Amino acid sequence: MPLKPVDVKEIEKHAESIYEAIVVTSKRARQINDDIKIEYNKRVAEIPGINQFDEQEEIENPDQIRISKELEKQGKPTERALKDFLEGDVEFRFNK
Repeated sequence: MPLKPVDVKEIEKHAESIYEAIVVTSKRARQINDDIKIEYNKRVAEIPGINQFDEQEEIENPDQIRISKELEKQGKPTERALKDFLEGDVEFRFNK
């Protein structure tokens, strides 16, 4: 997995400080991660024959593995959050 360096000055253009940018992107990454979890659980629940209560037994289900791989291809939540931030798709404000 290659690293994708990001210029700090480019990040600072979109926020007052680098720390503000980190807070905003980390919160956005958490939102994206929660959305991925919800989508995964919804899609796995639709698969017939999977019992959510059998967590102690590890059963390999090809449909579940396929869904996991599809969601992994979307990219990491932190990468997506930083991309959204740099493109100006994230609106934020701080209470003072």
